[in-house]
Amino acid sequence: MDGLFGRIDFRMSHDDDTELRRLRWRSRRGMRELDRLFEGWLDTHWRQSSAEDRDTFLRLLDSEDDRLWRWFLGHEDAPDAALQSLVERMRQLNA
Repeated sequence: MDGLFGRIDFRMSHDDDTELRRLRWRSRRGMRELDRLFEGWLDTHWRQSSAEDRDTFLRLLDSEDDRLWRWFLGHEDAPDAALQSLVERMRQLNA
């Protein structure tokens, strides 16, 4: 919405708690280790993340669990630099 003070992103303010609840639900992987990684990122980084990091996180959520597990264990690299960077930063949360 454009107004007197420029573009206003209501999703970042009013709906952020709703968005976080939705993302927490989507982050449930059925594997405790992955659940902790995703929850940790949401708790500590989501609110201050850039739009690019948020988009990358959403792409990560769309990945299959077995691929995620290999990426987080370091057995394989994610298919692009943005995903790999986020995986590495998320791994550092539990280091």
